[in-house]
Amino acid sequence: MRATMPVGDVDRFFQLLSSLNPAPRGELDYVNEFTLLVAVVLSAQATDAGVNKATGPLFAIADTPEKMAKLGEDALRGHIRTIGLYRNKAKNVIALSEMLLSDFGGKVPDNRDDLMKLPGVGRKTANVVLNIAFGQPTMAVDTHIFRIGNRTGMAPGKTPEDVEKKLVRRIPGKWLQHAHHWLILHGRYVCKARKPDCPDCAVRDLCRFGEKTVA
Repeated sequence: MRATMPVGDVDRFFQLLSSLNPAPRGELDYVNEFTLLVAVVLSAQATDAGVNKATGPLFAIADTPEKMAKLGEDALRGHIRTIGLYRNKAKNVIALSEMLLSDFGGKVPDNRDDLMKLPGVGRKTANVVLNIAFGQPTMAVDTHIFRIGNRTGMAPGKTPEDVEKKLVRRIPGKWLQHAHHWLILHGRYVCKARKPDCPDCAVRDLCRFGEKTVA
């Protein structure tokens, strides 16, 4: 079993990442809380770049629950058909727009329980919205963060929720606001699944990964 990274090293890990990117942000485009929610729902099993290409024209005409519900499922499918699973996603986006209007006064909820009542919104999506839109120190564990949590020894776990709970517990509070962005970007561009770029990794000396790549 891989050794668990000491808390002191976890702190140093984020010191180093923050020195390279002091104010990290996600790569999905959005204009308000509602469009952020829609973009995150659409991003499941899709690339951020692909979602942004579709949502640019979409959000220009439907950037509120009222406008999205009025647009309708058929028209929405036309806007997002380049995104994977677009039929089911269109159904969910229209349904969540209608629920926001009927149950939440047209506002995106600022708590996980209510967000997860919306069609197409799971725990990861809720955590992303809470962190970005409402500044809450949540941890949205996608495939990148799940991999890093286990690979580095920072937060070993068998499920995304296991890794999430350990990360929230072990990451010093001063780093939690931006931690999931630092980890996602690190996993996307450095600590990649098939061939991690260990020689150029700023935190390689803190990582417990036993099969580090070489130049």
